[in-house]
Parts: sequence; structure tokens; C-alpha cells
Amino acid sequence: MKILWLYIVRAYIRLGLFFYYKKIKVINAHQIPKEQAIMYLANHQNALMDALLIATKGNRFSYYLTRASVFKNPVVGSFLKSLRMLPVFRIRDGWSNLTKNTSVFSKSSQLLVAQHAITIFPEGSHNLKRTVRPLSKGFTRIIFETLEQYPETKIGLIPVGMNYQNAKTYGDSVSINFGQVFYVERKDIGNKHHGVLALKTKVFDELCKLTVHIDTQDYDAISEKIEALDVDFTNPVAVNECLANELQLCPKQTRNSSLHVLKHVFKILLIINLFVPYMLWKIMIKPRIMEEEFIATFRFAVALTLVPIFMAVVMGILLFLCHWHLAMIYGTMVLLLALLSIKL
Repeated sequence: MKILWLYIVRAYIRLGLFFYYKKIKVINAHQIPKEQAIMYLANHQNALMDALLIATKGNRFSYYLTRASVFKNPVVGSFLKSLRMLPVFRIRDGWSNLTKNTSVFSKSSQLLVAQHAITIFPEGSHNLKRTVRPLSKGFTRIIFETLEQYPETKIGLIPVGMNYQNAKTYGDSVSINFGQVFYVERKDIGNKHHGVLALKTKVFDELCKLTVHIDTQDYDAISEKIEALDVDFTNPVAVNECLANELQLCPKQTRNSSLHVLKHVFKILLIINLFVPYMLWKIMIKPRIMEEEFIATFRFAVALTLVPIFMAVVMGILLFLCHWHLAMIYGTMVLLLALLSIKL
């Protein structure tokens, strides 16, 4: 039943992501091993959206090491655990809670030995800046402890670059860039201190290739210049070449001005037909979001929950008061408007 639940949830999230993003570009997912212990190691820009995209496009069910604070609500916590999310505590969660990570890391080792996949965001936190931040050593601890306790284990590491055009917007485009898998075995450990540094450096360097990486020195000035060029951030290789060549030959977005006007019209019509959930989002939900990295996550949650509920209520009223034809017309029209306002 747990696997069936995961298939159902993944299918529903895939459908939601199809209506939420204009374009989802997946690179090199075909190379992901199907039945080996692997670790997805991704940069972390867009809160839960990063995990959902990897979950639906990574070709495997995975376990996720997730910051413990999102499990505070018992209902939310139970739901997240049913999706194979494991809470990881940080210093800000209190020193006394850090000892709880021992059991989580032990569980992670057992999962790897059993040939499962684990997703970790080694930066340790999320940030919308287009840069790969210094990596924490949590993922190396899991790897080294696993290889020390289970020396026959072979762990595949897959760096993943998440690249959003504009992560906070509805109808954004994103590319998920799966890097080449490389393996770590017991014989590769050697000196543990040097091994940890070498592994962190390798993963960091790979993520910098798979992700648009603007150096933190003069970040604001460079970011402002490249944003003004209207580049295609879902093409990280070309954008990084542009950055290396003083913003020359940058990949531009393809735009159609006439379609842009039409798209805006369809969006207004969609808002009119989904007025109640839209106003709940604008007035009650969005203003309470404290971290901008969570804007897309909460908007997507509204799209997956409040929008279908509202549509079902309206269709039920039309069915009861009018005719089932009218209910079907309304449902079809909303879906069509959603597609046109996103995909154009």
C-alpha cells in the first residue's frame, strides 16, 4: 500500500507541475541507475519545489533528508513522512535536538545498503541566489559511516543542478540537470579528513557546472547586469560561459510579444474563474510567508488543494442547479485557460 500511495501522489504532483510550469527541461535522467544505492546531491534554491521536481523527474523513488522545522505540525509531519521525508535537525533547532540526527544518519546508511536512493541538499539551506553555496559535511558523514560499517557497499553520487528562470513566479520554467554518476567505495576513503574535503570539493565543482553559478564576490552587480540581458537561466552551461566571457554571447530567452498579450488575457480569465482561491492566496496566504524561497511552494500547494476543491464545488453547484453539460464546460474551460496562460 505504501508503494501504491507513492505512485498516486507522484502522479498527482506530476500533473500539478505540468500545469504550474511553462517548461520543465530534464537533462540526463536516462543515465540514473535503477537498482543501485545512489545519492542525489542538489543545489537548493526553491524550498520544497526542488524536492518535488527531483521526485517526479529523477526516475526513482527516493528518501529525502529535510529540515526538521517543517515537521512541527503533526498533520503535515505525518504527510511528509509518508512521502519518505526524514527530519534533519540543525543548530537553530536547539543543541539538544542534534543528537537525533544520529538515528537519521543510521537510517540513511541502512537505506543505502538496501540499494535505495536518497536525496540531500548539501548546502544545508535554501537561497534564491544563483550561486552554489559552501557545502555542509552531513552528506559525507552518511557516506563514510556507511562505507565503514558496510564495506561492501558501493554508493553512486549524482550531482543535480536546479535552474529556475524566475523561481518565485507562476508559469516559470526550470531545468533539472542530472550530472554524471560517480561511485564511492570503501577503498576510496583513505584518510578520512582528506577524503571528506576531496569529496566536498568534487561535488561542489560539479554543481557549479550544472548550475548557473555567479561568484559571491560582486554578486549583486553581476546578477543585476545578467538579469538585464534577459538570458535563459535554464541553460546553465551557456550562461556560465557567458559569465566567464564578461557577459558576451549570452543565451537569450525566446519571446513572442503578441502571444504575451494573449497569455495575459487568458490569465485574467483564469483568475476570474478561480476568484475565491486566488483571493485566499493573495490576501491570507502569501502575506504570511516569511521566506521568499517558500512562495512557489505555498502557491503550488494552493494549486494542488484549494483550486481542485473550489472547482469541484462550482461544478457540483452547476450540476445540481443547471445541467451536467454546464458543469463539464466549466471544468474544461478552467483547465484550458490554465494551459493557455502557462504554456503560451
